[in-house]
Amino acid sequence: MDTQFEKRKNLICELVSEEMYVPMKEKELAAFMQVSAQDRDAFRKILQALVSEGKIQLTKQGRYVKPDANRPVGIFIGHAKGFGFVEVEGYEEDFYIPEDKVGGAFHMDRVQIECLPAGGKKRREAAVLRILERGTKQLVGTYEQSQNFGFVIPDNNKIGRDVFVPAERSRGAVTGHKVVVELTSYGDESHKPEGRVVEILGHVNDPGVDILTVIRGYDLPTEFGEKVMNQAGRVPDAVSEADRAGRMDLRDLQMVTIDGEDAKDLDDAVSLYRDGEGLFCLGVHIADVSNYVQENSALDWEALERGTSVYLVDRVIPMLPHRLSNGICSLNEGVDRLALSCLMTIDQKGEVKDYRIAETVIRVDRRMSYTTVRKILEDKDEAARKEYGTFVSMFEQMEELAALLRTKRHKRGSIDFDFAESKIFLDGKGRPVEIKPYERNVATRMIEDFMLIANETVAQHFFWQEMPFVYRTHEKPDPDKIRKLSVFIRNFGYHIRQKGEEIHPKELQKLLDRIGDTKEEAMISRLTLRSMKQAKYTVECTGHFGLACRYYCHFTSPIRRYPDLQIHRIIKEQLRGKLDGDRIQHYVEKLPEVAKHASRMERRAAEAERETDRRKKAQYMEERAGEVYEGVISGITQWGLYVELPNTVEGLIHVSTLPGDYFYYDESAYEMVGKESGIVYRLGQKITVQVKGADRMAGTIDFMIPEQTDTKQT
Repeated sequence: MDTQFEKRKNLICELVSEEMYVPMKEKELAAFMQVSAQDRDAFRKILQALVSEGKIQLTKQGRYVKPDANRPVGIFIGHAKGFGFVEVEGYEEDFYIPEDKVGGAFHMDRVQIECLPAGGKKRREAAVLRILERGTKQLVGTYEQSQNFGFVIPDNNKIGRDVFVPAERSRGAVTGHKVVVELTSYGDESHKPEGRVVEILGHVNDPGVDILTVIRGYDLPTEFGEKVMNQAGRVPDAVSEADRAGRMDLRDLQMVTIDGEDAKDLDDAVSLYRDGEGLFCLGVHIADVSNYVQENSALDWEALERGTSVYLVDRVIPMLPHRLSNGICSLNEGVDRLALSCLMTIDQKGEVKDYRIAETVIRVDRRMSYTTVRKILEDKDEAARKEYGTFVSMFEQMEELAALLRTKRHKRGSIDFDFAESKIFLDGKGRPVEIKPYERNVATRMIEDFMLIANETVAQHFFWQEMPFVYRTHEKPDPDKIRKLSVFIRNFGYHIRQKGEEIHPKELQKLLDRIGDTKEEAMISRLTLRSMKQAKYTVECTGHFGLACRYYCHFTSPIRRYPDLQIHRIIKEQLRGKLDGDRIQHYVEKLPEVAKHASRMERRAAEAERETDRRKKAQYMEERAGEVYEGVISGITQWGLYVELPNTVEGLIHVSTLPGDYFYYDESAYEMVGKESGIVYRLGQKITVQVKGADRMAGTIDFMIPEQTDTKQT
C-alpha cells in the first residue's frame, strides 16, 4: 500500500470536490497541478484508480468531475439467468440490474450505473453505464470437448454463460477435465465469452480435484514466494536474551493453552489466580507475532494480502509460513515465548476493575485440549483430575469466572446463536467417511469467554486513548428485516419491541430465550440470524450489535488474522511511547484500506470454507443414495424445501417432487402449502427424507419424500 499514491489520490479528490473547480481534462489537470513530464504516467494511473473506485467521474467529453449520486460506482454481481445486482459502498441495498440493462458487465466487474425511475417498484433498479474495470480475469470450470473446439462450464453459478475455447488454446484438455481458463474476450449479445486454458487441474473424479478447484476458483494463494520463505528462514528458533529485555517476566505464572487436539498454531494462553481480596486475576497472553513480522517486510506484505488463514476441510492455507505459525510464534509447552498480555482484575459481577496491557515473556506449563478440560470439569474424570492435579483448582476457578462473564454478557443482551457446525473426517484418499457436529463444551465456551473479555478490554482502552485503531464492528439489523421477523413471530404468540426503527440486541436475545426447547426454535433462530448484518473491520468504533457491546476488536489471533497483527503493532508503539504525530498520521492513512481489505479476505475465506464443506458433504451423501433419514426443514423457497439432518448435512426437496398436490410458497408465512389438500410444510418441522442423489462438484444434495411416508403434514 503506497502512502504517497494515496496522498496524491486524496489531493485530486479534494481539488475536484472544490466548489470553484471547473471540470478539466487530464492534460489540463496535470498542468494545473504542476505534474512534471516524467510523473505523467503515474498521474494517469492515479486518475484511473480514482475513476475505478468511483471517487471521481469521467464525462463523455473526457473531463474529470466529482461523482454524481445518481450514477454511483459499484461491483456487479452476476446471476445465471442473465440479470444481476450492483453492490455500492454506503448503500444499504444492492441495485437490481435487469437483463437488458447489464451492458456487457461480467461477474465482479467494477461498473458505473445509472439509477432508473422507480415506477412504483419497491426494488431499486439501475442500468450499467460503463465498465470501469474487469473483475474476473480467470475462472475455473469443467471442460467439454466438441468436434473442432471446446467450451468451459463455469463452476461459479453467478456466471451464466459458457466460455468458448478454440481447439489450439485447449492445452489438450478433454471432456471432464477441471480447468483454469483465462478470459481473452468477455463476449456480447451474440458472442460467448472466449478464453484459453492455462491450467488443467485433473479429471472431475480424481481425488483432491474437488478442493483444488475451490482453491483456484477463489484465487487462494497456496505457495509462499522465495523472498517470504527466505525471511521466514531467518527467524530464530528460540527467544534470545535481547528479546526478553525490558519485558514483564511472567514465566513463573501458572498458565496453559487450551485448544483442539489437532491445533498446531497455538496463539493464546490463559492464566488465572485470585488475589488477597478474592478478585479474579485473569491473564490472556497472545503470541507476539509482530516481533518477527516487521511492517513493510515481504512477510508483512504477504500476510496483509492474504488477510487470514483459510481452514478448508482437508488442509489449512496459512497466513504466515509454518516456520513462524508452528514455531517461534506458537506458544508451545515448556519453552520461552514473547507475548502481548492483557492482565485483568475481575470482580464477582464479571466487571473488569483494573487491567494492564504489557509486552511479556511467558512459558506455558501445559498444553491442554478441550476434551481433557471437559473431562476434568464436566465428567469429573478421576484419571484426568489426577494427571493434571496441579491445574484442577485453576480450571475450576476458570469455569466459575467464565460463568460470571457469560451472565454479565447475557444481562446486557449479547446474542448467542448455538447452531451446529460440522467436522468432516476424511480417509487417506480425501473421501469423507464421517460427519459430526462440532462439540461446544465447557472448555470451548470458557476460552471463548476469556477471548471476548480481552478483546473488549483492549478495544475500549484504545478508543479512550483516541488512537487510530482497527475495530470489529457489527451494525444494527436492517429495520425492514426486523419488521418482517416481528410480523412472522406474532403467528406463534411472540413479539419484539422496537423503538422507532431501532431494536436493542436484548430484545432478540429475550426472543431466543423464550423459544428455547420449543418446536419452532430452529425456525425462528434461523430467521433471526438472517435478519442480522455481517460483522466487519472498521476504523470507526461503532459497536458490536450481536455482542451488545460498545467497544470490540480482534486482538487474540495474530497468527491467523491480519487485523490482530496490525493492532499489535499499534499497541506496542503506544506502550513504548512511539506513537507520535507522524506515526499517527501514517496509521490514519493506512488503516481504512487494511480494514476494508481484511473484511473482503475474511468473506472470501468463509465462502471457500463453506464451498469445500458443501462439496465433501455432497460426496458423502452420493454414496448413500436411497438411504432414509430424519431431518428438520431448515429453509423454504419457491423452488422447494431445504432439510437439515442431525449431522448438519443439508439437501433440497424440489417443489416438483412433493407428492400428493400442487404446492406453492407462501412468502409472508414462510410456508409451502398444498393447493387442494391443505398440506403445509413449515420451517423447523421434522420430516423423513430419502437421498435422491448428489453432485459433489456443484455441492448439491437432492432429497425426496419416501413413498411410504404419510404426507399429511400440519
